[in-house]
Amino acid sequence: MKNNAGAWARLVCVVAALAAGAAHGQEAAYTVKLMTPETALKAAQSALKKCRDGGFQVAVAVVDRGGVAQVVLRDRFAGPHTVAMAVDKAWTAVSFRASTDELAKATQPGSPQSGIRSRPRVAAVAGGLLIESGGALVGGIGVSGAPGGDRDEVCARAGIDAIRDSLEF
Repeated sequence: MKNNAGAWARLVCVVAALAAGAAHGQEAAYTVKLMTPETALKAAQSALKKCRDGGFQVAVAVVDRGGVAQVVLRDRFAGPHTVAMAVDKAWTAVSFRASTDELAKATQPGSPQSGIRSRPRVAAVAGGLLIESGGALVGGIGVSGAPGGDRDEVCARAGIDAIRDSLEF
């Protein structure tokens, strides 16, 4: 038993030394892209307009790359629950680096990932999308209140489409 423990200790030391050597060559800092509040607001307003044009009263949230809300808009007659759900959809997309529709499909009851649904703030229902710029994550958008997550997602996509040109900075 002691021989195995010694072998494990040596293996851990070798792995740690290799990891330290690899980390040594990396930069100490890196640059990230961030959305301006004006860009986030334009995305939210465009998503809200798309849903309004479809006859839906919704809430829209845009979060930054860390999942912190930048903009939240609620239409006059959107339900009180829609604000928190829109924020959680945007947060979920950013947190899991996937659309909430993809997450909903991957976490169906009985699947190995189904437990994710029980985590606080996870919104495994369509309507939350990633916002990317040049392949880099800059935030997420979530819409809640249309009849069905698929319609929420159409509105969220309209928000992203409205800022696509300004994202390619």
